[in-house]
Amino acid sequence: MAYADVQMFMKKLKQLIYSNDIPIIKIPSIVREGPQFQMLYEELGSMIQTLFIHQDHGLENFEKVTNLRKRFKAVAEEAEDIVDLFLSTVHFGNYGYFPRSDVVHPSLNLEAVMRSIDSIKMEFMTMSIDNMKMDASQRPGTLQMQSAGTSRTKNSLRSKKVLEEIVVGIDRDAEIIRDKLAEDGKHLDVVSIVGMGGIGKSTLANKVFSDPFVVYHFHIRRWVTVSQTYDKRDLLIQVLSSIDDQLELEKATDSQLHEMLHRSLYCKRYLIVIDDIWSTEAWDKLKLFFPDHNTGSRILLTSRLTEVAAHAKSHGLIHHLQHLTEEESWELLCGKVFQGDECPEWLIEPGMQIAKNCHGLPLSVVVMAGVLVKEARNKDLWVKISCSVHSYIASDEKGCLETIALSYHHLPLHLRDCFLCLGGFPEDFRFYPPLLLWLWMAEGFIQEDRSRSLETIANGYLVDLVDRNLLIVAKWNLIGDVLCCKVHDLVRQVCVEKGKEERFFLKIDSPPSNRLYEVMTTHKQRRVIINQEIDIMSLPSPLTPSIRSLLCNHVDTTLTDNISKFFYSFALLRVLDLEKCETIDFSPYLALLVHLRHLDIWLSSLPPSICNLWNLQTLIVRTSSSSMVLPSNISNLVNLRHLTCIAELYLPSIEKPMKLEVITDVVLGDGVDNFQKCFPRIKELATTLYSDEENDFEVLHHLQILILIGSGYSRRRSVERELLRGEPNLGKNHIIRFPATLKQLTLERCGLRWSDMLILQSLPNLEGLAIKDNGFEGTMWETGDEQFQRLKFLRLKKLNIKQWKASSINFPCLERLEVLNCIDLEEIPLELGDISTLEYICVKNCDASLLESLQKIRQEQDDVGNYELKIKVDGRYMPSYVPQHDD
Repeated sequence: MAYADVQMFMKKLKQLIYSNDIPIIKIPSIVREGPQFQMLYEELGSMIQTLFIHQDHGLENFEKVTNLRKRFKAVAEEAEDIVDLFLSTVHFGNYGYFPRSDVVHPSLNLEAVMRSIDSIKMEFMTMSIDNMKMDASQRPGTLQMQSAGTSRTKNSLRSKKVLEEIVVGIDRDAEIIRDKLAEDGKHLDVVSIVGMGGIGKSTLANKVFSDPFVVYHFHIRRWVTVSQTYDKRDLLIQVLSSIDDQLELEKATDSQLHEMLHRSLYCKRYLIVIDDIWSTEAWDKLKLFFPDHNTGSRILLTSRLTEVAAHAKSHGLIHHLQHLTEEESWELLCGKVFQGDECPEWLIEPGMQIAKNCHGLPLSVVVMAGVLVKEARNKDLWVKISCSVHSYIASDEKGCLETIALSYHHLPLHLRDCFLCLGGFPEDFRFYPPLLLWLWMAEGFIQEDRSRSLETIANGYLVDLVDRNLLIVAKWNLIGDVLCCKVHDLVRQVCVEKGKEERFFLKIDSPPSNRLYEVMTTHKQRRVIINQEIDIMSLPSPLTPSIRSLLCNHVDTTLTDNISKFFYSFALLRVLDLEKCETIDFSPYLALLVHLRHLDIWLSSLPPSICNLWNLQTLIVRTSSSSMVLPSNISNLVNLRHLTCIAELYLPSIEKPMKLEVITDVVLGDGVDNFQKCFPRIKELATTLYSDEENDFEVLHHLQILILIGSGYSRRRSVERELLRGEPNLGKNHIIRFPATLKQLTLERCGLRWSDMLILQSLPNLEGLAIKDNGFEGTMWETGDEQFQRLKFLRLKKLNIKQWKASSINFPCLERLEVLNCIDLEEIPLELGDISTLEYICVKNCDASLLESLQKIRQEQDDVGNYELKIKVDGRYMPSYVPQHDD
C-alpha cells in the first residue's frame, strides 16, 4: 500500500464516520461500528503524522524508520481489507446474499490491527530522534511528501517539446537517407534503418520524415508503428485515419479498409514510414497494401533485425546506424540537461564520464539526462551516478534495460507505482492522459494536497514522467497540452520486469493453469491484468477476495458473467476495466462491488442499481446505443467525478447536486433546472443547446472546457429528448454567457451572429476556439479593435463566411490557425501573418482566391526572414522561398 493509498483509506473512514448522504452508511450494523471506525481513523492519523509528515528522524535511525513505514503500510492495508470485507458482507446481506464466512468477514474485528499499530508506536518512541534532522534529498529511500515537478506548468511540457528535437550525430545519416528516398527511380522502393534498440532509429526516421525537402517532395507522408505484436487491421486504420480523420473505419471490413487505402494512395507519390518491424512475415503481408504506380513512392523501414531489412530490400538502401562518439554523447547529454546553457565547470568531468559510460547509445544518454535533470547539480552526487552508470550499461540491449532501471530507482516513491502501472498495458499502447490519470487516482497512487485537486497533482506526475524521458509525448494538442503519450518498448520492459519483482501486478499472458490460480490465491495478488481468456468457472476453489484491480485486455465474452457468479471473490475490487468485454446487461451482482472506484464497461442501458456503487470516482460507459437515460438516483454516486459515454446521456431528473467534474454529451430533462444546480463543480462539459432554456454558463465557476451543439440536431439523436423536449432550435438572436474560467470552447450548429463574438473576445482565459458547422452564421466577420487576450488556437470549419476582416492586433497570442471546408471564404487576412507567435496555418478544401492570400502571406513572411511559419494546404506544406547565397 502506497502512502497515497493510506490517505485514500483515511478519506473513506472519514466518510463512514461523518457522511449522511451515503445509503449504505445508514444501515444499523454499520452505524453501530462508528466508534471502531473513529478509533482506527485517529490511530492511523497519528501514525501518519509521526512516520510521514514530521520527518525529523536521525540518520542512524533511517533504516529503522523505513522498516517501520513498511510495517505500518502493511498494517493499514490489512485494516482496509478488514473494513472493506465487513462493508461488503453487510451490503451482501442487505440484498439477501450470504457468502461463506471463510471468504468474507461477518464482523468488524480490528483487535489484531490495533495491537500492531501500538507495537509500531512503542518501537518508534524508543528511538532517540527528537533533535535530529534527516536530509531527504540525500536519502534515495525517503518518501517525499511534495511531488517533485507536480507544480510545473504546461510551459515545462513545451520545454520538453523543444528538447525532444535535440538530436546529435545523425545529420549525415539523414542526408544519406533523404537523398536515397528522393532518387529518380519511379518504382516503389524500400529504404531501411537498422540498429539495436535505443540507438535512435526512430529519431533518425523522424528527422528525415520532417525534413522540408521530403515534406515538399512527397504528396502523402504517413507514419505507422508495427512492433512485435503485428495487427494488419490496426495498421490499415493507422494509415487511413492519418489521411482522413473523417472516415468511418471501425465498422469497415479488412477488405474495405484495404480498398480505401489503395484508393487514397492511387497515383500519388507517397512516403510510408513503417517503424519497428520485427519479422519477414509481417513485411510480406504489409507490402501488399502499398501500390506501385511508378510515381517514385518510398517505404522507410526501421528494424532491429538486418534479416528483415534484407528481405524487404529491392534496389533500396540498408543503413546501419552507428553508436555516438564520446563527444557526441556528451553534446547530447548537455543539450538535454542544460537546455542550451553552459555546463558548470565542476560538473564537466563527472558529466563526461556519465556520457562515456552510456557507450554511445542515445536512449541511454536520454534516460541518464532525465535522471540528472531531477537531481541536484552537485559534483559528489554526479560522481556517484557516474560510477553506477558504468555498472549498469553494457553494449547489448540488456544494458539498456538496466539503464532505464537506474532511472526507475531514482524516481521519487510517489511516482514508482504510476510508472509500474504503465507495464500492464499492451506494447505500443497510446495513453489518453485523462483516462490514465483517472486510473492512477482510483488505484490510490496520487498523494492528496489540500491546496490542489487530485487531477492537478496527477497531471504533475504525468509531466514529471515526461520530463524524465520515461513517457513519450506521441501527440500534442493544439494548445500545447499532451493529447496522447506512449512508452518506449524498452522502458515498458523495465516496467514489466520491475512489476514482477515487486509483485506489483500479475499478468496472464498465456492460458492459465492451476499453478496460476495458486499464485493468485496464496500470494494475495492485488492487481491482475488479463491478456488471455480465463475461465473462473474452472477454478479448483473460489478465489479469496484479495484482488483490488482487474483489467482485461482480451476480448472475453464470459468474464463479466463469471465475475457476477463469483462476485464474493472480487468483493474488494477498486478498478474493473472491461473495455474489451462487450456485455449487454448490467448484472445485479456487479452492483454489490461497492468498493469500485473505476469502472469501464459496455452496457445497453444504465440501471438504477449501478448507483449502489457509491465509491465510484470514474464511470466510463461504452455502448452501441445512440443514447442512454441516466437513472434519477444518479446523485447517490457521491464520489463520482468523471462520467463519459460514447452515446448521448439524458438526465430526466436529479435528487441533489453532484460532485461531477467531467461529463460528456449530456442533455437536461424537464425535471432539471440548470447545470449549476446539477453539477456545480463541473470543469468539462458537452451539451446540446435549446432555444427555450436559459443558457447561462457564467455561473459555472470551475468550467474550463465546453462543447455546445445546437441548431437542428446533436451528434446523436436521443429518443427521450425528441419525445420530451423536441428538437433544439437556437434562435439567431440567442445570447450565451460564459464564465471567465473558460479555456477551450467548441461551438457547433449554434447559429450565433458574428457580432456576438465580442462575448468570446472578452473571455480572459480562452486559449482554444473551434467554430464548426455554422456555429456562427453570416457572411462577414469583422473582428474590430477587440483582442482575444490568450487565444492560441483557432479553427473555422464548414462555415458560410465570405469575408473576414482582422489584424494581428486581434490575436496577439495565436499559434495555430485552421480553416477547413470554408468554401466561400475569399481570403485569410494578410496581417495575420505578422503575428509573432503564429507557427502554423492549415487550410483544407477552400476557394482559389483564399490560396492566393496564403501565397501572399508566405511571400511576405519570407521577405522578412520568417521561414519558421508553416503553411499547409490540402495536406501539403507550402515551401518557403529561401534566398540562395553564394559561398
